[in-house]
Amino acid sequence: MTLEVLAANTAFYRAFEKKDIEAMSVVWSQGTGSLCIHPGWNVLRGWKEVRTSWEQIFKNTAYIEINTDIITTEVRDNIACIVLVENVFQVIQGRRIQAQSIATNVFELLGGKWYLIHHHGSPIMR
Repeated sequence: MTLEVLAANTAFYRAFEKKDIEAMSVVWSQGTGSLCIHPGWNVLRGWKEVRTSWEQIFKNTAYIEINTDIITTEVRDNIACIVLVENVFQVIQGRRIQAQSIATNVFELLGGKWYLIHHHGSPIMR
């Protein structure tokens, strides 16, 4: 079961890097209980708000690459939690930016498939 959760987590970051809203839609739960907290943003509730945020990020980001270092993965029944470091390289408005965030991704097993229901990223301050 852990391998399936890790595969869903990888699919999330590949959709992010490709700036592919359709692939992102496949990873996220479409329910109103989905939550997303981007670094520096307020809480986004429900798939509609979460999707709009990703569309804005994709529109304003020329290039993004994310490498992850997983700290821990916990799977219990139909809930899984992954805590990881996101090593981010991106180009925004012609500027190259490198940053690290610590993130928590929570997945729920729905109909035999793992869906992202919560993503919270916070910058790691140096």
